Amino acid sequence: MKLNSDNYYSAEANRDYMSASQYKDFLRCEAAALAKINGEYRTEVTPAMLIGSYVDAYFSGEMDLFCAEHPEIFKRDGSLKAEFAHADEVIEAIKRQPEMMYYFGGEHQPIFTGEIAGVPFKCKLDSLLPGEAIVDGKVMQNFEPKYVPEKGRVPWFEYWGYDIQGAIYQEIVRQNTGEKLPFILNAATKEPEPDLALLLVDQAALDYELGEVKKNAPRFDAIKNGIIEPTRCEKCNYCRRTRVVKLMLTEDLIDDAE
Repeated sequence: MKLNSDNYYSAEANRDYMSASQYKDFLRCEAAALAKINGEYRTEVTPAMLIGSYVDAYFSGEMDLFCAEHPEIFKRDGSLKAEFAHADEVIEAIKRQPEMMYYFGGEHQPIFTGEIAGVPFKCKLDSLLPGEAIVDGKVMQNFEPKYVPEKGRVPWFEYWGYDIQGAIYQEIVRQNTGEKLPFILNAATKEPEPDLALLLVDQAALDYELGEVKKNAPRFDAIKNGIIEPTRCEKCNYCRRTRVVKLMLTEDLIDDAE
């Protein structure tokens, strides 16, 4: 299907194309990712998740549409709820930064499609500066490193998989424009005094993650198409909800803890 702003997030588009967010869903839990695609499982959209979309809507010129689609951000008297009023302060903090505003000043929300390892992918960019950069806006709780069991503490952008997102965006844009553009995170925090960052993601990290996408995407696509069965992580909310409890030995728990 041909994508546009009206159908980009539709169930049909998500079946036809993989995206950075869908790919990361599969990395977390294949079973949960497939259930989301099939409409069998939905994750709750929290106010914390909406704040980032609220800020994105301001810089893309879509604030009126966003507010119309999300009346839950308002109190009964029509004023913004506290967390979204604070998001306005985040926006003002960004507006005081000329370089951040420059990178938000490209083409807003362009849609691209392409293939990686034979798998159809889609992406919708926050800001594209042709010949210069791909820019993605992020609103984070903070910029502190996060703990990952296999790696220890890692930078926040790696923890949330934004290097993976950048790798996918860069490759799909390259296929459409012939340009391999740098990937920049235009980021702010929700702290009382927002912290700000303009981060150029290292090209070596993007190249590595693109290699991982090329290895993993065919498997994930085969799962989407019913060719192979998904693996359950047995840790996420979906796996807890759908688990069939069976008798087990206490020694199994001891082995898992070691």
